[in-house]
Parts: sequence; C-alpha cells; structure tokens
Amino acid sequence: MKFFLKLIFFMVLIGLLQSCAVESKPIPYGATNCAHCNMTVADNRFGAELVNDKGKPFFFDSAECLMAYLNENAAEGEKAAFVLVTDFTKPTELVDARNGFFLQSKNLPSPMGMNLVAVANEATATQLQQEKGGRILSWQQVLQAVKNNENPQ
Repeated sequence: MKFFLKLIFFMVLIGLLQSCAVESKPIPYGATNCAHCNMTVADNRFGAELVNDKGKPFFFDSAECLMAYLNENAAEGEKAAFVLVTDFTKPTELVDARNGFFLQSKNLPSPMGMNLVAVANEATATQLQQEKGGRILSWQQVLQAVKNNENPQ
C-alpha cells in the first residue's frame, strides 16, 4: 500500500511539473492589444510575442513594438523564455527574434511605420531585399535602429 501511495504522489508531482511548462502561445489576432502601443494586434504578417520566464505571454502588433518594449525593459528581454517574431513570408510561423533576420524597406509598410519585417533566415531576407530594396538587419542592429527611430531611406 505504501508503494502504491508513493507511486500516485510521484505521478501527480510529474503532472504538476509538466503543466507548469513555459511555452509560447498562438498570437490571438484581432482579440488582443499590443503590450507596447496598445493597438489591436491584427495583421498576422507582423505579430510578435515575448513569453517571460514565468510563462506569461506579451503580444505585439509589430517587430518594432517588440523592440521598443525590449529597449525600455531590457531585463525582461534578458530573462524571457521566448522572444518571437512572425516570419513575414510564412505568417503562421513564429521564429526566434534573436536568430532572425529583419528587412527594413520603404516598400514594406508595417503597422508602426518603421517598414520592418522579420524572416527566419538570411537567404529569405536577401531574396526579399532583392525584390523590395532596403537593408537587412540583425537582432542587435534592429534593436538599435528602433531605439534611434531610424526609418528607411
């Protein structure tokens, strides 16, 4: 009987630990507001998400709002479990913003006017740049560009 009670306790403990896993959540387009600018997160080509270390998701209407939030809340970004942006070319996919590539082009209007889109890899960024012009930015470069409010020429 003791063994059976220990087994039940162990199974319940494992279940509780698994239910507390920190995960990203689907962005609820049209049903949530941006954590930075408070606009409705509506366009699935531009959404972004930060999940803090406790599992709470914060949704953004654009990469530039996410970057502005991170510039203002650096500690949140450092301890975040996930920092995700929507791949502009695959709107149903979120990619790790820290490893993503960003294209800033006046030919790609974004919700907050910085004309910034995110993609998963450099090849896609280069192809998009050839089609639309602009400049390719890394994670650190895009954080700085948003901080300096740099718009494309």
